[in-house]
Amino acid sequence: MSLPCLTFHEKLRAAWRSSDSALCVGLDPRLERLPDSCLGSAEPLFTFCREIVDATAGLVCAFKPQVACFSATGAQRELQSLIEYIHHEHRDVPVILDAKRGDIGATAELYAQEAFDFFHADAVTVNPYLGWDAIEPFARRLERGVVILCHTSNADGAWLQEHPPAAPVYLRVADMAARQDQGNLALVVGATFPEQLAAVRTRAGDLPLLVPGIGAQGGDVDAVFANGLAEDGTGLIVNASRSIIFASDGEDWAHAAGQAARALRDDMRRAKANALAQAG
Repeated sequence: MSLPCLTFHEKLRAAWRSSDSALCVGLDPRLERLPDSCLGSAEPLFTFCREIVDATAGLVCAFKPQVACFSATGAQRELQSLIEYIHHEHRDVPVILDAKRGDIGATAELYAQEAFDFFHADAVTVNPYLGWDAIEPFARRLERGVVILCHTSNADGAWLQEHPPAAPVYLRVADMAARQDQGNLALVVGATFPEQLAAVRTRAGDLPLLVPGIGAQGGDVDAVFANGLAEDGTGLIVNASRSIIFASDGEDWAHAAGQAARALRDDMRRAKANALAQAG
């Protein structure tokens, strides 16, 4: 008997429960950094990421492959195979396609088709600069997730996202997501902006927050959990990419990725426990 199809939010909540983890591993492979054993493969990016996935799947609540890392070398089919592999071998782990699409009309509909019907991702990141028109073609797929850029982790993002001070763009985005959510929206808020993370959590209620910026970008785990947890103690998808997938440049790269993921997962558990204790 086939299992019922879960929506993105349902799959994410189930992953939080089963893994007791907020860790999301970003799959951002670069050909120039792959070990020799992968470069000899007919599908080097897929081979590398498959081993990372197998080494970390039990430690995560999601995987987030970056589409540009594959499409820049014409490896879209390798990305398609990778997502298919995750769905087949680690079916309880949702896949967020990091594509940051942002267009309108027929083009946006084609981007939604690309993310959900070609790559078969559970969710996709979307840029809201063109307003709800850019999001709606994705959001009408109620079983899939739409992860909207809100306050990104790069320093210069504040130039636009925190303007104007009286009604900053990032809070307008959070308000829009809370208002339009039909059980399938989430927001991107960088770990490098903990005060803004707290403000988004207040405005967006219990919407899931995808939080990049931990690891190589220097975001603080304790600050993320102190400011970003939802009332039920969940709500966070905390991404780390380079610090995990490139934890070693040697042939122990997959094992090293698993060790780095476990250490960060455990650090997140500690930070979550401290945040809940202080809140209580």
